[in-house]
Amino acid sequence: MARVDAGDVATSAGVSASLYSTFKDDKMVIPARDDASSFVASGGAIRGVYLESVLQKIRQENPGLNASDEELARAILTQQAQSAGH
Repeated sequence: MARVDAGDVATSAGVSASLYSTFKDDKMVIPARDDASSFVASGGAIRGVYLESVLQKIRQENPGLNASDEELARAILTQQAQSAGH
């Protein structure tokens, strides 16, 4: 069983909230999801241009956000799953 602490949950929630507010109407996030999937599956070896662009935009619009590229990529994928469920 994986151990999850409050810091992990807070970071995940903050990343998801930032992504939602930043990209709720942005069409660039759709192709970035494929890039995010490849990035996560490859352990960070595959970095697509759409993902790079989205990561840059997130960091510019949320300068206080303390999240790794992998956390942001996973949050992009989580946003996709949440959107598909609605």
